[in-house]
Order: sequence, then structure tokens, then C-alpha cells
Amino acid sequence: MELLNEIWQTARRNKLRTGLTGFAVAWGIFMLIVLLGAGNGLINAQMKQSNRFLSNSMMIFGGETSKPYKGLKEGRDIRLQKRDVETTRHDFADYMDEVGALMSKEGLTISLGQQYISNSLLGVYPNHNQVDKVEMLYGRFINQLDLQQQRKVIVLSNKHAQELLGTKPNDDVSISRLIGQYVDVGNFAFRVVGIYKEREDGRSNALTAFTTLSTMFGMGDEVGRIEFTFHGLPTEQANEEFEKEYRARLNANHQAAPDDERSVWIWNRYTQSMQMNKGIGIIHTALWIVGLFTLLSGIVGVSNIMLITVKERTREFGIRKAIGAKPWSILKLIIIESVIITAIFGYIGMLLGIAVNEYMDATLGHHTIDTGLFKATMFVDPTVGLDVCVQATAVIILAGTIAGLVPALKAARIRPIEALRAE
Repeated sequence: MELLNEIWQTARRNKLRTGLTGFAVAWGIFMLIVLLGAGNGLINAQMKQSNRFLSNSMMIFGGETSKPYKGLKEGRDIRLQKRDVETTRHDFADYMDEVGALMSKEGLTISLGQQYISNSLLGVYPNHNQVDKVEMLYGRFINQLDLQQQRKVIVLSNKHAQELLGTKPNDDVSISRLIGQYVDVGNFAFRVVGIYKEREDGRSNALTAFTTLSTMFGMGDEVGRIEFTFHGLPTEQANEEFEKEYRARLNANHQAAPDDERSVWIWNRYTQSMQMNKGIGIIHTALWIVGLFTLLSGIVGVSNIMLITVKERTREFGIRKAIGAKPWSILKLIIIESVIITAIFGYIGMLLGIAVNEYMDATLGHHTIDTGLFKATMFVDPTVGLDVCVQATAVIILAGTIAGLVPALKAARIRPIEALRAE
């Protein structure tokens, strides 16, 4: 108790010195936690967006030719057709898991009694549930029999189901009774077979079998886009070679140059995922490096202050040793002072860092931006685990102890006569 009281009296006599030391420690911890929290928020947001889709999947879109070929001018629209689906399924069978397509019919009215909504109707294959990760709440998704028999079945989002039934937004249980009922889609009656969870971006469409939509609205051989899952392409180089050959095959179906990259657009989520993981690793490493150097500044601050403290108190330590104080008592005094300063201010810095992270979570964590294709959240859970906070605080306390040990050993070894001569 006397030791703690002595340390307190020393701190009171040297308020500025103690305050600057504490600030350096608190700032190091604070910046480390805030930087890691912000980095985690960005990383989590990217992971959340990427998790919407299956990583080993591709989407293929028609584009516009950018080169003349076989007497045909550039600038021709390329619209994918059913033969492109067959080319994908048969010519690349070694890599394919499931192949499907998607078509859209815009501006349809879906009604149930007096309630109605205006929405797009997407014609999909059963594999769309895997590629786009549709979360079913009730009923089922489009299956192979729906596709083969061109059944008039429909899958709605929970929000659309609530609007058609006139229920409250959070009344999810009551919407299950819509399963099995018929809704009017334009002039056709469709049976509701499933209800899925609406996406956070609010862009949810009604879904039916691809063949049903294509036949009912006379779309012929045209398909909007091709989507498939694949295997056997573990590296970026393997994916690039596959894309090159695949594009050349589809371009041949449309009399386009084999190397025309703008005639057919390929969205490869696997290579995108690999590149994103590399970027995340670089960001995470950079944040740790910057944070640790900031933490180091606090450690250097503690070390410098303790060296100054020893120098200023050299005469005091000499008197202590002259009247019988042992080296260990002086060593203990300096080390405990260093530990207390780093512990208290490190804890303050940790609390402030956690508070800022929680503020980011409450503000930026709920802010979305419109990318044009979907709405994305900028930050998702921009926080740092309590274990990281505690470990960072423990590191600076340990470093503060080591920083105080060097001047403490110097003070403990000084001879009383030399200390009494010091100015």
C-alpha cells in the first residue's frame, strides 16, 4: 500500500510527464483497435456480398462485338440462345456440375383478390437456388419436373407474400398459408409453391420455371444469361484458359471473333473470390503493421519517460541505498510504476477504441450504397474481438514492463556515492 501511495505521489508531482506517457500508451491501443475494427468492417462487407453467390459458379451474358469478323461488322448485339446452353453442357462436360439459364419478363402484375404487386418474373433452372443462394422460408424451389412439364408454378419473396395477403411486415408465420394458393400473373394462374427470404437490398423477383416463361411469352430460343456450377479449375491460370476456350466456342456460335472479349461477358466468381481473398490478406496485414507501429510509439514513449524518471530521481535512489534500501526495492518501484501507467492508460485506450468501433457499427454499419446491380452495405460489424483488445493491452503492459526494466536495472546498480554526487 505504501508503494502504491508513493507511486501516486510521484505521478501527482509530475502530472505532465505522466499524462504524456499515458497518452502515448492509450493512443497506441486506441489506433490499433480502431484500425483493425475499420478493416474488419470493410472485409466483412465484402465477404457478405460475395457470400450471396456460390464461389465455384459462373454467369454468362451476351454483349456486343468489338471486332469485324468474316465480313460482319463490329457492334453487333450478341444474344445468348439455347444452343449456347447445350454447348456449355456437352462441350465442357468435364467441368460442369449443373447448367441452367435465366430469362426475365418485366412489368408483370401479380394479384390475389384485390391485392396486387408489379414485379419482374424470372424464369430459372433448379440450379439457380445454388448459384444465387436463395434462402427458402416455406415450401420449395423450382424443380426439374416444373422445368420438364412447363408447370405454372411460382416462388415469391416473403415481402411480396405479405403484400398479397395484406399481412403485417413481421408476420412471417401467416404468409405460409399462401403455399398452394393460386395467384394471377397477367392473364395466367400460377400456383404458389414456395416463399423465400427477401434480400437485404430489397431487389427480389418472382420466380418460375424457365421453360414455362419462355413458352408463355414466346421467347423462342433466346436465353437471357447462362449460369452454371463447375469443378476441376483450382487455379487462376486454369480458369483463364477455360474462359478463353469457352468464349471462343460461344463466339463461334454467333459468328464473332474467337478472341473478342466483349461479345460474351463471363462473370467468374471463383477467380473473383481468389482475388478478393488476396486483397483481404494484404489489407489485414497492412492494418496490423500500421497498428503495431502505432503501438510501438507508445512503448517508446514509456521507455523514454522511465529513463528520464530514473535520471531525475538518481539522487533520491542514492539516499535510499545509503540508508539501507536494497536494489530489489528500487527495481520493484520503477517496474511497478511502469506497469501501472501502461495498464491504466492502455485500458482507457482499449475502452475508447471499442466505443469508436461500436459507433461505426451503429452509423456506417447501416449505410448502404447502390452499385447499380444491387445495394451493398459499406461496413458490416466493424468491430474487433474482445480477445484482440485484451491481447493488445497485455502486449503494451508487457512492453511497458520491459521498457521500465532497463532503467530500473541501471538505477538498482548505481553506487550511493555516485548517486549523491548527481545533479
